[in-house]
Amino acid sequence: MEFIDLKTQQLKIRKSIDARMAKVLDQGQYIMGPEISELETVLSKYVGSKHCITNSSGTDALLLAMMAMNIGPGDEVITTPFTFFATGEMVSLIGAKLVLVDIDPDTYNLDPKKIEAAITSKTKAIVPVSLYGLSADFDAINQIAAKYKIPVFEDAAQSFGATYKGKRACSLTTVGCTSFFPSKPLGGYGDSGACFTNNDELAQKMKELRVHGQETRYNHTQVGINGRMDTLQAAILLAKMEIFEEEVKLREKIGARYTQLIGNKLKVQKLPTGYTNVYAQFTVEVDNRKEVQARLQEMGIPTAVHYPIPMHLQPVYKDIGYKNGDFPLSEKAAKRVMSLPMHPYLDEKTQDEVVEGLFKAIK
Repeated sequence: MEFIDLKTQQLKIRKSIDARMAKVLDQGQYIMGPEISELETVLSKYVGSKHCITNSSGTDALLLAMMAMNIGPGDEVITTPFTFFATGEMVSLIGAKLVLVDIDPDTYNLDPKKIEAAITSKTKAIVPVSLYGLSADFDAINQIAAKYKIPVFEDAAQSFGATYKGKRACSLTTVGCTSFFPSKPLGGYGDSGACFTNNDELAQKMKELRVHGQETRYNHTQVGINGRMDTLQAAILLAKMEIFEEEVKLREKIGARYTQLIGNKLKVQKLPTGYTNVYAQFTVEVDNRKEVQARLQEMGIPTAVHYPIPMHLQPVYKDIGYKNGDFPLSEKAAKRVMSLPMHPYLDEKTQDEVVEGLFKAIK
């Protein structure tokens, strides 16, 4: 049994992938070839955003967004402790102070009701994470941000393809940032990512920042990074976009069926009215997680944990001013969450086996 099945998807679009990659190999433009602008057009149209700036990873997408807003030492950035390390890592990398706010225990996303208390005169950005494929409550977050004139960067690394009140992920804030890591809802065959914005000035800055701050060739107006997407990755993603909407619907269907099969036996991520979830992961909460995982492994059912250690308890952050107990909801979730096999081609028989095995394992 596969935790994430990339082979079935590849077989489905292999001819298109091969043709697109062959075209790149024939033309020889491996960096910033024509497929880059083609993909940016396709993605911006899909998201409903004026600009798409492809780049080298979801991590670099966050970095480019913060660099474009000139965030740095002396500034503060608010985010969640319950996320992959990259979200906080980029704040630290640019020299800003990491300010954490606890989650809503039903959605596992940043709790808007707790944000305002964390805002100071030094707050320069809010970075909500749309965890497991479900958007954060952006209306509430954007309202608070507007009150204090603070930009919001959407970490949509796991939610590309999801919708929030009729709008697609990555179109909900000042800048939307996503990842095309292979296991993501839209994944390449290597690292890559993208930023989305309607702001012309920010878009231009991010385009320059991803090529070492170049305005024109060898004319550097700012200090940037080597943050380009490879042309081959763009070719692969263009092929995958041909079936992406179909896969999003399949993910929603499988996620809904998991929810129905599990019922009220275990806690699962809540799906608020007006949202869709792209289910980058399907996550449940269990007691004695290590034992449950071991029992499932014996049955041939793979699982994963996203994420076992909250940001403030990471060894590198032992001196940033937070301690165990400061974010009880994130800490509780980190001890209990467990992700089940999830991908668009998970058939009902396999899904039934997963849930039956899960129920046996928790007894």
